[in-house]
Order: sequence, then C-alpha cells, then structure tokens
Amino acid sequence: MRPIGLQFITHFTERRTYLDSARIALEGGCRWVQLRMKDADEGLFVATAREVRALCDRFGATFVIDDHAELVGATGADGVHLGKNDMPVAEARRMLGPNVIIGGTANTFADVAAHAEAGADYIGCGPFRYTATKQKRSPVLGVEGYRDIVRRMRESGIALPIVAIGGIAYDDIDSLMRTGVTGIALSGSVLRADDPVAEMRRIADAMEQYDKINE
Repeated sequence: MRPIGLQFITHFTERRTYLDSARIALEGGCRWVQLRMKDADEGLFVATAREVRALCDRFGATFVIDDHAELVGATGADGVHLGKNDMPVAEARRMLGPNVIIGGTANTFADVAAHAEAGADYIGCGPFRYTATKQKRSPVLGVEGYRDIVRRMRESGIALPIVAIGGIAYDDIDSLMRTGVTGIALSGSVLRADDPVAEMRRIADAMEQYDKINE
C-alpha cells in the first residue's frame, strides 16, 4: 500500500464536479484520492468512479471509494473507506479479501483498536475541527485529541497509518504532523482557494518532508 501522507476527498460545489475536484487534486500533486458521493444513485456513482479511476491511473495515484464495499470491483477501485455507519470493516475484509485496501473512520482510541482488530489497513481519524463537508459529525478532536490517540496506539502496539481529517488547511500541517499522525486528508480548503491546483501543490510540497519520514 502506498504511504498515506496526503489524501484528497472529492466534493461537489457550485463550480466543481466530483471529477473536477479529483483532477484538481491530482494536478496539484496529490496521489491518493477518495471518491465520496453521498446520496448518489449507484449508476452515477459507478460511472463517476470509473472516470476518477482513469484519472488516477494517468497520474499513478491510489484510488479508494467511500462507503460502497460492494462496488470496489465494478469501479476498479484500489479499496474502500468505511464510515462509522457503513459496513463493518471485518465484513468488508471477508468480502474483499486480503489485497484490497480498507480504511475505517475513527473518533476515539476505541474506534482505532476495533478497526485494527477487524483488519483495517489505515485509519481516517477526526474531525480535527468543524467541517461543512461532513453532514454527520463526531466530537472535534483538535491537536491534543490526536496526540492522545497516537500515544495510546503506540502503547498498545497498533502500527496502522492514521490520517487526520476534518477542516484541515495548510496552516494546520505542522502542528498536526507533530502529533505523530501519518498524514492528512482534506477537501474544502483546497476547493475554496482562488487557485485550487496551486493550493494543492503548496500542501503537497509541505507534506513531502513528512512522507520521507514515514517511508
């Protein structure tokens, strides 16, 4: 599995389609894209996912889909990210086998430990702060919340990659990475920028030093 230093989560806006947002991330240097299309029907989801898959192939990027473990094969995705109200990680692992990437959402150390036991490949942990792109929100963690979870992971011997998510912007990178998280996932702060590709590049460049540390 490619190291997860920087992950982009697609988002639909008045100006950008899901495909547009994926293209922005890839052109800006991100090499890990998660397609999130809440409430989309299956046909539209699969069609869009195949387009994003093709884009990711062009840029040599990892591609995971949100929620829909049953559509990994149909979309050609490398894996799936499962939220707290989605299919359990253990069930997805039984369905998809050992070679498909499975990520799980966590808000507490207990969530992390459960996902590790169930066979997750990485943890998406958050939210860091309030985010308008997430409809159902768990309690905000902040820097201290991540520091505590990472500490408990180390004490328990859990070595899974842990990716911070939720309202993250460029200025948060250093403080978050100092907590010991493996990487960050973002969306809105890039798409709201005057030049989203340039903002993605700025973030990707800043993350390169941490990617080298985590290799």
